[in-house]
Amino acid sequence: MDRIWKKKVIVITGASSGIGRATALLLAKKGAHVVLAARREEPLEELAAECESHGVQALMVPTDVSDAAAVKGLAEAAVEAFGHFDGWVNNAGVYMLGSLEETPDEAFRQLMETNFFGTVSGARMALSQFRRQGYGTLVNVSSTFGTVPAPYLSAYVASKFAVRGFSASLRQELLNTGIDVCTVMPAAIDTPLWRHTANYTGWRVRPVEPVYTPERVARTILRVLRHPQDEVMVGPAGKSFSAMHGLLPGTFERTMKAGTDVLHFKNERQGPTPGNVFQPMEEGDTASGGYHGTGKQWLRRLLVAGGLAAAAVTLRRRAAERRLDARLMHALGV
Repeated sequence: MDRIWKKKVIVITGASSGIGRATALLLAKKGAHVVLAARREEPLEELAAECESHGVQALMVPTDVSDAAAVKGLAEAAVEAFGHFDGWVNNAGVYMLGSLEETPDEAFRQLMETNFFGTVSGARMALSQFRRQGYGTLVNVSSTFGTVPAPYLSAYVASKFAVRGFSASLRQELLNTGIDVCTVMPAAIDTPLWRHTANYTGWRVRPVEPVYTPERVARTILRVLRHPQDEVMVGPAGKSFSAMHGLLPGTFERTMKAGTDVLHFKNERQGPTPGNVFQPMEEGDTASGGYHGTGKQWLRRLLVAGGLAAAAVTLRRRAAERRLDARLMHALGV
């Protein structure tokens, strides 16, 4: 148990699996009390018991973040139980693949209700309490796809760009108030998300390497709760992708389209499924999804190194082109 976390209270949405579950367990091991929110009651009960085995208190509050009234109830339950909360982690989210034409409008809208408006509702409730007590840290979980686009993910990308922009605006509004707003942007993470994916592409999907552990994201969330930072990416691949998109956006987008077609889909047909967009699924209540393996470390390093090398080559090429342009202009007397 870490003395720094003793008596701290942290609210976590999307706690029933994946990043949320890993974060709750790490906080409990450190000595923080946790308020656990998700739609599925049984996994929350199991998680609460596991957290309490570390000597902390764990309050479970079944919550659908797309319901603003339910989020209000979550905040009220946390304050009633503990008198305050020190941090709020907006982590709940759903994932969906499909072209815009293939994706049902109601699924697109529901994803935005969960990923973006759920974050807005959580932020409203968190800030209301933080204002009363004069301090607090809000952590909004965006994604690498809050910085770069990807095909077949228009709803998800839109929601995560929205979360990032929303967080940045809040951060400016709250300067010098004692309230911090942090944005955490994970790359591909080994969670049950891939089994919960809404899929309208007609093909089975798989995560694209490199895939990082949910515990890696959890450690980052704890770090920003303790020492707030504006924006933090998790995983070198995300940083590499963002750098490449900034240097050569057109080339990056063409490469992302080709890579997604080849790597994100199995050669296996699948009928359309809404995944867990509208209703939670019984399967997948662990932190890990079973996709991460040490044997793939070489591939992660190769992909990241390749991205950085491509960025370096691009910079050199652009510098050479600028020098050539300058020589031509000089020769022409321009």
